[in-house]
Amino acid sequence: MQKAIIQLETLSCPSCMQKIENAVKGLNGIHPDSVNVLFNASKVKVDFDSEAIAIGDIEKAIEDLGYPVLKSKVKSA
Repeated sequence: MQKAIIQLETLSCPSCMQKIENAVKGLNGIHPDSVNVLFNASKVKVDFDSEAIAIGDIEKAIEDLGYPVLKSKVKSA
């Protein structure tokens, strides 16, 4: 199990949070209860199974929604 903190460009509306949260929760290998989008900090915190999904796939899902990822930090849980 890995924990990721993904830094995004500044989020401008609370509905953006919901879109990102739903997209990330829908990915295979994500622990849905762990997904936390921090609006004020413009960060996404998530636990994922690195055997099932790579951090790049999570970043791509967020970027495909139109939210640029600035950087990601991954550590083992």
